[in-house]
Amino acid sequence: MAVKLRMTRMGRRHRPFFRINAIESREPRDGRILENLGHYDPIEKDPTKQIKINLERAKFWLDNGAIPSDSVSQILLRHGLKHKYAEEKTLRLAKAKAVARAKGKPFNEAERIAIEKAAKAAEEKTKADEEAKVKAEADAKAKAAAQEKAKAEAEAAKDAEVKEEKPEEKTAEKTEAEETKEPQAKEEDGK
Repeated sequence: MAVKLRMTRMGRRHRPFFRINAIESREPRDGRILENLGHYDPIEKDPTKQIKINLERAKFWLDNGAIPSDSVSQILLRHGLKHKYAEEKTLRLAKAKAVARAKGKPFNEAERIAIEKAAKAAEEKTKADEEAKVKAEADAKAKAAAQEKAKAEAEAAKDAEVKEEKPEEKTAEKTEAEETKEPQAKEEDGK
């Protein structure tokens, strides 16, 4: 006969209360029990009143081959009762974690979320770098365009200055030509 140490749910709806029992493994959760070992009240605020367990009887059942459920195993470990099933479970978990890491896969939900966050952060960083590169290129183009425009304006200003100087020269030339023409016209009028 295989015996398990597990909990039976008691209490009303939304107010659970569990009894820790030694039960034959083929019995249902609330089936016939072999021995009541204690109780667990998760709603209780005081941790000393939350769990009551007869450690001597639990040790007796463990020594006779009873296998605790995961939650009962944690309760026993919290009360200082070490057993081989908890050690085996930690070894199995460590081995499974090593295999998962060797394959490069996350072992649990927290690791999966951490990997996703790291990937998302790397993606955002590359995106930000690309945006900064594009912005730098745009700034460089704008700066080059501004320099080109400044050069064009400077050249236009020089051309305007040259044009302004030339009309003065032309007007000076025109006035000289007109002055030379006027005496000639007067001479022609006088003849």
